[in-house]
Amino acid sequence: MSIQNQVRHDLQAIEQSMRDLALWQASPPAPEAFSSSEPFCVDSMLAEEWLQWVLLPRMYALLDAGAPLPTRFAITPYFEEALKDKQPNCLPLLVLLQRLDNTLNKEPG
Repeated sequence: MSIQNQVRHDLQAIEQSMRDLALWQASPPAPEAFSSSEPFCVDSMLAEEWLQWVLLPRMYALLDAGAPLPTRFAITPYFEEALKDKQPNCLPLLVLLQRLDNTLNKEPG
């Protein structure tokens, strides 16, 4: 499986996990929440909002455009901290996020 296909599969699994954990939201945050200059929009969005409304769409856009994917990627530590109060319920999501980190940090072969 190509890296692109693996990343797409990982993103779909993350979305499904968010739905299973009732973290998926029907409507986006307020438009001004997206103008944050902080990493992960920590000052304007919950971690799961950033994942759903920022990371997933950006990653799909890169895949759809055939653009290079990030190669230095580590979002799991942030989510381990951000979701620590929701543990162990969020463990399946954290496992999937780690899988995405691992996929994107592989050297192209």
